[in-house]
Amino acid sequence: MGLRVAAACLLAPLLAGLATEERPGPAERLLRFEFEETHMACSFKIVLYSTGEATARRASRAAYNRIAALDAILSDYDPESELSRLSQSAGGRPVRVSADLFDVLARSRQMYERSGGAFDVTIAPVGRLWRRARRDHKLPDQGRLAEARALVGSDKMVLDKQARTVQLKKTGMKLDVGGIAKGFASQAALEVLKAAGIDRALVAGAGDIVVGDPPPDARGWTIAIAPVEPDKPGSARLLLLANAAVSTSGDAERFVIIDGHRYSHIINPATGVGVEDRASVTVVAADGATADALETTVYLLGPERGLKLVDDTPGAAAIFVRSTPDGIKNFESSRFKHVPRLEPHESPIRGD
Repeated sequence: MGLRVAAACLLAPLLAGLATEERPGPAERLLRFEFEETHMACSFKIVLYSTGEATARRASRAAYNRIAALDAILSDYDPESELSRLSQSAGGRPVRVSADLFDVLARSRQMYERSGGAFDVTIAPVGRLWRRARRDHKLPDQGRLAEARALVGSDKMVLDKQARTVQLKKTGMKLDVGGIAKGFASQAALEVLKAAGIDRALVAGAGDIVVGDPPPDARGWTIAIAPVEPDKPGSARLLLLANAAVSTSGDAERFVIIDGHRYSHIINPATGVGVEDRASVTVVAADGATADALETTVYLLGPERGLKLVDDTPGAAAIFVRSTPDGIKNFESSRFKHVPRLEPHESPIRGD
């Protein structure tokens, strides 16, 4: 999660749709519209159904404005973002923050506690060292890595819900919410579309996708899960989702090889090192922030502990795919078999 800024689009929407400010009558035909913009250093795609182009453009503009506003709050690259300014206050007094930032940090702290520290937004000092390592193809200096690891731990982040304040207790602490921000933003954008009367819509920010009602004449939005090793043959799983979120995490495209070792962009807070396991995790959940945070956490925890965490999350399901010398191995949570999917004999039918 420390380096999840331009995550590979491991989930690919195959169907799309949208509704209007007023429910269409029998004679009104819903039309399919697609929009795409770059925010949070990745492409955000919106697909929706509406009876008219003006309505579609107006609703999508409002949704993208919401994403842009969250980017200005949650970016750890922008020194003027609210998140960056909070990091600059580390070691000082509690700081009152916006409702959105507090919500993201509160959700992150909850996942930190549920995962035994595997999900940790205070990983940023370590993450920055690994960003340089990926660029230079050289392992981080062990002394600097040890200093950075001493700053990591969400138990050092104090949240006061009533006052809506955040205090970072150690000087030098920094935050990176890349493991939850895109899912949170995608969900927020979908809510904007719903408020505009657009119920049939999909929002996809890199590997984090949220969907509303299905396209017309479809059972759900068709979402393809890319294989853990894209260069090897094999059919992708096709999920059929409605009013849900799905996120995928893996190292298929974002990794670095140093001295013969392959390190994922996702860093284990317990070791301060990028995960070396060749794997992919896909999580289906009720909302984007939950799916996004869970997929990172499950990837770090591994199939046994990670999928138990998924089973303990109401409405969530996941599949953990691991590449081993003996081939690909799949591990599924108890509810994953109940996730609707497109069967091999069925063909995707576009909703327009």
